[in-house]
Amino acid sequence: MGLILLRRALLSLGALLCSASLLFAELPKSDAPAPSGSLAGQLLIAAPDIGDPYFDHAVVLMVRHNRQGALGIIVNKPIGETPLAQILAAMGQDTTGVSGKVRIFFGGPVDPGIGLVLHSAEYHRERTVAIDGKVAMTSSPEILRDIGRNHGPAKSLVAFGYAGWGPGQLEAEMARGSWYTIPEDPKLVFDDDRAKVWKDAMARWSLPL
Repeated sequence: MGLILLRRALLSLGALLCSASLLFAELPKSDAPAPSGSLAGQLLIAAPDIGDPYFDHAVVLMVRHNRQGALGIIVNKPIGETPLAQILAAMGQDTTGVSGKVRIFFGGPVDPGIGLVLHSAEYHRERTVAIDGKVAMTSSPEILRDIGRNHGPAKSLVAFGYAGWGPGQLEAEMARGSWYTIPEDPKLVFDDDRAKVWKDAMARWSLPL
């Protein structure tokens, strides 16, 4: 049943990309301080036996982690390519001068109609969230227009939906051995063959200290 639900979620996301219901919205705000062991800026690697089809062989870039919960974006589950102008049009945005296609990713099972862009840190807008000085996240349609007009970040990854955990939930999952962590690396986030990201991340995790 889990696999069927995942397929339905991906089909629904594909339908959203052709609809007028897409939006780039600000994520729920949280002013809670990050704990000393915050995983923001780390990569979560799903254990081989995680048992959740949404996160099967997933690698998640952690955007936020504090006492109110955690939020991240899966970086290795591409869905397909879509013209940038089509995405902007689905959001009722101006498409003047916009060209090219963008690869779309399943960012996670929470709010699959919300678009988020992970990108290299040199690009910044009002709704940009700095993550670790190397990678940032922006949740406004202007970044798509900038990418389509060749004024965007050097590296980017467009995702719909995100992974979210309530207070203490991620910590409990890690205590059960469901996730491993490694430092974030832009090469894994943006450049590595998506079919190899989980394997390559696992290889880094298993390297002797």
